[in-house]
Amino acid sequence: MRWIILSLIVVLGTAFFPPENGKKAIDFTLLSPKEKELSLSDLKGKVVLLDFWASWCGPCRQENPNVVEAYNKYKNKNFKNGKKFEVLSVSLDRSKDKWIQAIEKDKLDWDYHVFDEGGKVAQMYGVRSIPYAILIDGDGTIIAQGNEIRGINLHITLDNLLK
Repeated sequence: MRWIILSLIVVLGTAFFPPENGKKAIDFTLLSPKEKELSLSDLKGKVVLLDFWASWCGPCRQENPNVVEAYNKYKNKNFKNGKKFEVLSVSLDRSKDKWIQAIEKDKLDWDYHVFDEGGKVAQMYGVRSIPYAILIDGDGTIIAQGNEIRGINLHITLDNLLK
């Protein structure tokens, strides 16, 4: 009985608390719009913005132009701890069609889009509301998250990480 309670506390704890800055990001594998498996570990060595969003989320759609601008500005830059910048968009949509339409409409031109059906990855990362982003360095360490990398703060943080 004690083991069950301890296990429940661990599981619920990860559901409500995002991994802390300085900790390793948790790897996962989800499907792309073309049903291809993509993993966070596929991007090892790059600075990665793990961006949780959905097509129905107004604040997410308002933040998308900022993410697009950051991607275009930093995608080919070298960082102190990572080569190049990549965005891994994690959709919490319920409709695959609306998700794909939003990718096209918002011009989210990067290659890494995945569908978190059921929100398992979002839960694993303690995401309570969207948009929510986590910045990960080339070694897979979380270096910033949440409001500290929204809007202009994303650009400031990335500028500070450049070589």
